[in-house]
Amino acid sequence: MSGIQGQILDVTVVGCKKLKDTEWLSKQDPYVCLDYANTKYRTKTCTDGGKSPIFQEKFTFSLLEGLTEVNVVVWNSNTLSSDDLIGYGRVQLQKAVSQGYDDSSWAIQTKTGRYAGEVQLILHYPNAKHQVSGGYSQPSAPPAYAPPPHQRPPYGGPPVPAPYPPPGPAGYPAPPYPGGYPQQPLYPPATYPLGPDPYGGYPPPAGAYPPPPYYPPGNIIGPILDYLLALII
Repeated sequence: MSGIQGQILDVTVVGCKKLKDTEWLSKQDPYVCLDYANTKYRTKTCTDGGKSPIFQEKFTFSLLEGLTEVNVVVWNSNTLSSDDLIGYGRVQLQKAVSQGYDDSSWAIQTKTGRYAGEVQLILHYPNAKHQVSGGYSQPSAPPAYAPPPHQRPPYGGPPVPAPYPPPGPAGYPAPPYPGGYPQQPLYPPATYPLGPDPYGGYPPPAGAYPPPPYYPPGNIIGPILDYLLALII
């Protein structure tokens, strides 16, 4: 990191979590110390904070060229005896200086190197230079979709038909017959042979059917005689 000499770095101590418990009978009272070059800060004691104290305190450091770490130490405050060391660690500043912001939790350890919990810090570097890595620009909007042009197939193959042929004038092809559909031939009228004409197409001869005899009115003898004659025959 270069060009940071005298620049301001803001460090906010948010709190701690999963701290090692140094008390047996009561909750511990943690506080956090920050150390950068010749600048040292101490948070207020979080009484009965136990393993998850909350601080929300902000401190300001003046950066030095070549110094890219902040030392952090967490203590337990005691009244009748010296304070107990809970754990310590180092905070790296590269991300905050390059990007302007770093919101991370940093692990701390005991004197024997065992895990002792985490400290959550917010690092803010207002003078960070935001540059696009590699000089890439934002891609422009994609062009509007256009259908592919009608092209000839390679190697002399048959021409590719258009995607959708235009419809006919009336939407359907004209029928192949002038009248729409061919007229079906009508069935010929059924002809039936006529029976033989007993008269050969001529009027019946005279005398074929003799007229009945004429009886004058009031004469009943004539009909009686005809009836008796018919019975005898």
